[in-house]
Amino acid sequence: MINLEDFLKLDIRVGEILEARKIQGTDRLLKLRVDLGKEEKEIVSGIAEYFNAPEELVGKQIPILANLSPRTIKGHKSDGMILAVLGDGKFSLLAAENKIPNGSPVR
Repeated sequence: MINLEDFLKLDIRVGEILEARKIQGTDRLLKLRVDLGKEEKEIVSGIAEYFNAPEELVGKQIPILANLSPRTIKGHKSDGMILAVLGDGKFSLLAAENKIPNGSPVR
């Protein structure tokens, strides 16, 4: 269990997906380029199986955990993590209901 101080260390911001492409040689991985307002990040995520085409994601605003240490996944740098839900076999992106400024903090 984490406490409130630990939770407050998380930098969760709204980011808009600018580009989404499948990583060749994998069935599950997509590489997303995300606009977080004052910066862009590239994030590798294992969500390809839930979309007919990666382009479906372009323009969506979703919460991004922005202060994770970068890591390399299948040879691709990933600098953050998307927040989504998988329950009862159903996948759902957590998306902003209204257009808001990219980089807005999630509280």
